[in-house]
Amino acid sequence: MIRLQKGCSCTNQLAQSTRSSHGFRGLNGVSLASQLAGQGVHDLGKSQHGLCTAAVAFLFGSLAQRGSVRVRRKASAVEEVECDVCIVGSGPAGSTCALYTARANHKTVMLDKNPATGALAITSHIANYPGVEANVSGQELLEKMQEQAISYGTEYRRAQVYVLDLEGDTKVVYTPVASFKAKVVVLATGAMGRKPSFKGEEAYLGQGVSYCATCDGAFYDGSEVAVAGNNKEAVEEAQFLTKFASTVHWITTGDPKPDVHAEDLLANPKVKHWKARMLSIEGNASGVTGIRVQVKGDIQTLPVEGVFIYVAGSKPMTSFLQEGSVQLNEDGGVAVNDQMATSVPGVFAIGDIRNTPFKQVVVAASDGCIAAMAIDRYLSGRKSMKVDWAHK
Repeated sequence: MIRLQKGCSCTNQLAQSTRSSHGFRGLNGVSLASQLAGQGVHDLGKSQHGLCTAAVAFLFGSLAQRGSVRVRRKASAVEEVECDVCIVGSGPAGSTCALYTARANHKTVMLDKNPATGALAITSHIANYPGVEANVSGQELLEKMQEQAISYGTEYRRAQVYVLDLEGDTKVVYTPVASFKAKVVVLATGAMGRKPSFKGEEAYLGQGVSYCATCDGAFYDGSEVAVAGNNKEAVEEAQFLTKFASTVHWITTGDPKPDVHAEDLLANPKVKHWKARMLSIEGNASGVTGIRVQVKGDIQTLPVEGVFIYVAGSKPMTSFLQEGSVQLNEDGGVAVNDQMATSVPGVFAIGDIRNTPFKQVVVAASDGCIAAMAIDRYLSGRKSMKVDWAHK
């Protein structure tokens, strides 16, 4: 089933762009809201996703079950853009890919839902990206990446993608304002798709709340921090934090899983284990000041400056993909080969949408470069990669 994110206003455009051959009544000017009401769909403005989601469910539901969505008719109210490469997402992976493909003279469009909500954009400081000073914020670094891609000819668009048609040689990316026909589609939407697990988590994200100790651990040299989670990632990240923090409070709801790494962590004198339930993350205008935990019947406040959360894990943002349209791994990440190509010819996936355990800016940028070079070869019909420099 195709799912949409809240806020798109694509109902009439979607109705107009759907082939009449599918047999839906009223696609030639009749109000889709009336059709939906006839199907028992009411009070759409009060629903979680509104009219747009219901419209897509109504129009595409049976088609999705057949395994094919064909949306080819040009919508009269929607701009149609043709390009060589359409990149969905403008984080470090998408921006790097766009830089390379545009520089290789492939007409490139990069779509960005919201430039302020990605993993890099909400990072307060970047200290481990080569050549970048430690006082540069994630937002500043991201803007430089995007500006560089644009300077080489990338067309940057603010748009929410709600459905893709990946069949055939020409792929189509649909947004409320335009449809983009491309020879290649690149999926680069990241892995920020899960909801916050604790009160205060969203409010202090980037201000003491983090999902990456490798990225942010050095900022807490000599400070107390907390790690929430009882999985392998939590153990590894807590162990990394002991290099910097004076105390690492490890919060688990149950007993740690029997594992040599967990035993090593518990044996570290800097680690204090709490078998407790974390209730909330506290803070002020300066950031996190502590966490509230419930230990049996008692509620305590632990004075920490950083909270690293590994409870729900990261969730690749793939809700705009039709079920079965590309192969996914068991962990929900998009499956790719060593050239970032997916199971569908002409479709590539880069960055955290792959759900790689190495969620670093430099790794995402590397993905973008690898994909772009593979895309250049794909579009040019060459058997070998074309390097961006020459040895003399």
